Amino acid sequence: MTISKVLKGTAIAAATAMALTSASMADGHQVVDSIHFLIPGGAGGGWDGTARGTGEALTGAGLVGSASYENMSGGGGGKAIGYMIENADSSHGTLMVNSTPIVIRSLTGVFPHNFRDLTLVAGTIGDYAALVVPAEGGANDLNGLLEAFKADPGSVAIGGGSVPGGMDHLVAAMVFQAGGADPVAMKYVPYDGGGATMAGLLSGEVQAVSTGFSEAVELAKAGEVRIIGVTSPERVDAFPDAPTMMEQGNDTTFVNWRGFFAAPGLPDDKLAMYQDAIAKMYDTDEWEAVRARNGWVNIHNPGDDFRAFLEEQETVIGDLMKQLGFL
Repeated sequence: MTISKVLKGTAIAAATAMALTSASMADGHQVVDSIHFLIPGGAGGGWDGTARGTGEALTGAGLVGSASYENMSGGGGGKAIGYMIENADSSHGTLMVNSTPIVIRSLTGVFPHNFRDLTLVAGTIGDYAALVVPAEGGANDLNGLLEAFKADPGSVAIGGGSVPGGMDHLVAAMVFQAGGADPVAMKYVPYDGGGATMAGLLSGEVQAVSTGFSEAVELAKAGEVRIIGVTSPERVDAFPDAPTMMEQGNDTTFVNWRGFFAAPGLPDDKLAMYQDAIAKMYDTDEWEAVRARNGWVNIHNPGDDFRAFLEEQETVIGDLMKQLGFL
């Protein structure tokens, strides 16, 4: 099975098994006094945008009284996970955002913990992936980038906001394989978060960046970068100028889930309040504004359903990484 088909299966599973559940209408009543969002990466990345956008919607809709944010980079996200586990008793007011990398990085041993060591609150959104080049002087399109790589692999470096073997790396490898290029020969340069990744692109350190679609949208709208391919089945309304991989003959689709975790041992009543606030958030105008602005897909998957999905993804991604030689 090809990388494209394996990750396409993950995308389909995310879109179906994690279909948006019905949420009761937000009645304007506060559900949670305050939430402290712990973000395992730097500013400007997908985790950062997801935590801050969720907090914006929850507080704006009156479901949460106040929200605070803390960026804690290190260890491919492992520093923040370790903090949650080591400070479990004092972290009951904290939600940590994470995504597919929590599965990938535990498989590769980047950190010793995995999602089972935390309290699973809910999966909340999906974010498509994108390949991005500088607005001036970059490859004209996806196939132009692939042809340049095939002609001289050493002349094309791909940047990403995750460790080697992480999600940004895997998505780029998937696109390269679907385009007839050798994904193992691809030079991948890791950065800490989306802001640093885009700086590397604009400085010329890398020729293209593999990133979350939502991380690239505002820079693309500002004319600083061009999105040369999105892993969505159809163009995304948040930025319809961005072509899909599929329409360029590259058989690649993928959606990255993002969601929230709490410290181990979180009391059941506290967990229920977090899950209630998130469920009600989906029916608010404040959330729709945040979701549409970022081009996210609503994927609500609380509690046990979240665990079942993560266990399935662990198997699928593990098989993919073995194909690429990362495991």
